[in-house]
Amino acid sequence: MKKIYPQDLQKLKDVGKKFATITAYDYTSSKIVNDIGFPVVLVGDSASMVVYGYKDTTPVSMDEMMFVLRSVIRGNSSSLIVADMPFMSYQPSIEEAIKNAGKFIKTGANAVKIEGGSAQSKTISRLVSSGIPVMGHIGLLPQSINATSGYRVQGKDEFSANEIIQDALDVERAGAFSIVLEGIPGNLAKIISRKIKIPTIGIGSGPHCDGQIQVFHDLLGIDKTFNPKHSKKFVNSYELFFNALKNYKNDVEDLKFPTIEHYINLSKDIEDKITENN
Repeated sequence: MKKIYPQDLQKLKDVGKKFATITAYDYTSSKIVNDIGFPVVLVGDSASMVVYGYKDTTPVSMDEMMFVLRSVIRGNSSSLIVADMPFMSYQPSIEEAIKNAGKFIKTGANAVKIEGGSAQSKTISRLVSSGIPVMGHIGLLPQSINATSGYRVQGKDEFSANEIIQDALDVERAGAFSIVLEGIPGNLAKIISRKIKIPTIGIGSGPHCDGQIQVFHDLLGIDKTFNPKHSKKFVNSYELFFNALKNYKNDVEDLKFPTIEHYINLSKDIEDKITENN
């Protein structure tokens, strides 16, 4: 499979071909999505919850994201790998944003993702002019849940819908190669996807975006307690893993594992000699 770059996503939008993208947080999951041929892999700051066990995305650090990014890069040779800029890695200043985004790129990421619309347009522009491709992210902003009072669909009234449209236009104008539209009405996402020239990638924003992004663990049903509205559970992995691990535990306790097919013995003559000397 050939390596995917930002311009390849633009070609997909230009011909009207939808594309699926997925998160990855370790070497094994990255290898799987590489084998399937996902064009984009997001090393998401959702690692904060699914890898590190924090309650939301705000606590995860650059060092923690860097650890995850390195493992994903080792397992994937074809996807466009986008590193999520964690909370407070780009907000303090443009210089801080360039420095931290540069760390991701030097490590092997192909692009970075930044949350925020018009307010982040100057930062996006400077990153792009520094040679760092940027994926935008507007609508519901998980890093801003303390300011927005939780996870709520955004853009449901005329004023806020127009604000999000303006965000999209400003992010595009700043030079982003694509924009994630999270948690906005489907018909608003349709308007934006038609209005801007760069690809839109939806999560909880309906079918009219150019691409879709989902969290690896959500699709596989790994967490039995988390069932987000925006996601479809394609398999109940929790139940599969639970039963497999329970069967392993029981087989060990009941002396059913391991059996002779799972190990080897010394030859009888060597065993006898060792026994004589011990």
